[in-house]
Amino acid sequence: MADKLDEALEAAFAEATRRYRERGFQRRVGFGAKPALINVDLANAWTRPGNPFTCEHIDDRVIPAVQKLLAAFRRKGLPVVHVTTCYQITDRDNPHTDMGLWHTKIPVEAVAESDTNLWAIDSRIAPIPGEQLLIKKRASAFHGTYLAGFLRAAGVDTIVVTGVTASACVRETVCDGLADGFRTIVCKEAVGDRVPGAVLWNLFDIDAKFGDVEPLERCLQMIENVGRPAKVPAHA
Repeated sequence: MADKLDEALEAAFAEATRRYRERGFQRRVGFGAKPALINVDLANAWTRPGNPFTCEHIDDRVIPAVQKLLAAFRRKGLPVVHVTTCYQITDRDNPHTDMGLWHTKIPVEAVAESDTNLWAIDSRIAPIPGEQLLIKKRASAFHGTYLAGFLRAAGVDTIVVTGVTASACVRETVCDGLADGFRTIVCKEAVGDRVPGAVLWNLFDIDAKFGDVEPLERCLQMIENVGRPAKVPAHA
């Protein structure tokens, strides 16, 4: 079923791409001078089996891609931010919950702050000293957090976004990142979701309007080129 859905979406995207390009969409935001890696919600509640938030293709695609990105960013000494989500008050009848009204739509009580293992970053891509661990309360990693200020203070102009889910927290982070003035790059292989088709559709739509969706190898190449002088074309 998933394979057939992917095939149907790819066919639909071919026509959608033609329409978008005729109307001036799908432009490129490009890669800037200093990127930061933003890993969104790659914590155990999303990456390990048995949680309402558990996503697909974590072991075979997302984690391996993020591991390669982490290695590249660390080698270059570039900023890395690990984003997770948890809540202090999970009683839906408590009007002072830090969930706001989000609990009326999704089971956010499944990531209680009291269970640190749930919102801990997956050990396969765990933070190392010097990397940020940011706790958010809403879908976007920017909404109500210090992320934008931290990035600006570090001289960052580009964010490479990974994580879950494509349809919610990754998408909202990308949209807010662009709105806050950062060049937004999404690594195609490093994004996941819970339901078939969600990744393909959202990455297609993000690439049309909110950021550049790039394959892993292209992202790694761009990171490797950070700090190198631009090539000047030779004169004929």
